[in-house]
Amino acid sequence: MLQPKKQKHRKMQKGRSRGRLTETRGLTVSYGDYGIQALSPSWVTSRQIEAARKTIAHAMKREGKVWIRIFPDKPVTKLPPEVTLGGGKGNVEYYVFPVKPGRVLFEVGGVSEKIAREALRLAGHKLPVKTKVIEKQ
Repeated sequence: MLQPKKQKHRKMQKGRSRGRLTETRGLTVSYGDYGIQALSPSWVTSRQIEAARKTIAHAMKREGKVWIRIFPDKPVTKLPPEVTLGGGKGNVEYYVFPVKPGRVLFEVGGVSEKIAREALRLAGHKLPVKTKVIEKQ
């Protein structure tokens, strides 16, 4: 699964999702011919990214090329069960990428339109955001 090799700070504050604001970067298909674009805000975990990647590779029968346009670099901490307050911040459990509407998550190239659209549609079901398939302009 994806996670950073090295970080300046091990733990990070949660922050607030200003979800109705759309993304300003990563809006267009840059590398491949087709991409999957987020329509809603959410945190996408490294497990979900890997599940979507495997689905795309399986649907394309390992032909063509897949580009992952997001990387989970935000650590999420969690305290163990039945622990009282006052023990400090918990350990890092997993990493997420905060997605805003408009961000291109995955791109594919080197396969027919029918195969690419079906692969990206299946991958969208693995993600916690509403998605749509877009093509290169």
